[in-house]
Order: sequence, then structure tokens, then C-alpha cells
Amino acid sequence: MGEYAISPEARARMLALLAMAWDGQWFLKVYDEFGWETAARLNARVRAAFGRIEMRRMLRALGKPAADDVEDAAQIILAYFRDVLAAGFDAQVETQEHRADITVARCAALWGAQQAGLERHDQACIACQGLWDAYFEVLLPGTSIEVDLKEQMGHGASRCHIQILAGRTHDSEG
Repeated sequence: MGEYAISPEARARMLALLAMAWDGQWFLKVYDEFGWETAARLNARVRAAFGRIEMRRMLRALGKPAADDVEDAAQIILAYFRDVLAAGFDAQVETQEHRADITVARCAALWGAQQAGLERHDQACIACQGLWDAYFEVLLPGTSIEVDLKEQMGHGASRCHIQILAGRTHDSEG
């Protein structure tokens, strides 16, 4: 018999899907053991911590110490969605000087939550609340970040609309 081989593209997609399945199974087991509130709270903490790891790895992969500005940070996140997650996140971004408006049209985390058949589907949204803070805090260190989740699919919206406001750097405040 010959050896099996998986293309790099198929391997990347498989790893992204497996990571999401791992996350989903972790949530479901905590939910079974401790209930909704505890599972959602812990999932949000874990997701934010993992988000920091994701962006530190992205910066290393890109050979950058940090994003240049809000637009660059948003583009790094979109590249991460496209090239690493590659498993069901469709997003667009519009930026102005210190602001990014991110629109998510398809969210694999929400889809997974819906497939689990739980009474609520918003744990993906609960985790998302801290995720954007974590992403931008790593990408723009020393910069105050405000995240406003204006629309969320897990709460009935047709899309997610996340607005990021990046303030002055902490070093320049006086």
C-alpha cells in the first residue's frame, strides 16, 4: 500500500475545522457539567486568551512587531480569517483614521452553536465580545481600544457589525 497525502490546502482547512470542533466540544461538555452561564463565561475567557495567541502568531508569521494602524490591524485579522481559519468566516472591513467597521456575513461559530441544538445560540456572540478587544490589544499594543458590537447574528441580526475605535497611545497621554 502507498502512503496517504493531504494537500496543504486540505490540511489547513481540516485543522481549522478541527480547532472549531474542539472548541465546540469543550463548550458542550462544560455546559453539560456546569450549565449555560458558567459555560458561556468560561468560553468567553478562553476565546479571548486564544485570540491573543492567534494574533501574536499572526504577527510572528508576518514578521511584524505590531500592526501599523487600525487599518493594518483589521487587514491582519481578515488575513487570519481567510488564510488560517478558512472555515466559514466571511467578513469585510471599512476603516477611517482611528476606526474600523467590520461586517461579518457568515460566522462558523454561530453555525456550530445552532447545529448543537441548544436552547440558546448566543454563546458565540458572548465569546466574540472579548475576542475583538483581545485581537486589537495585541495588534495595537499601548493603544486604548473600544469595541461596540452594533449588530449580532446570534441575537437575530442578519449580520454582525463590529465597530472598533482606537484611541491615542498610552505613551502619548499626558
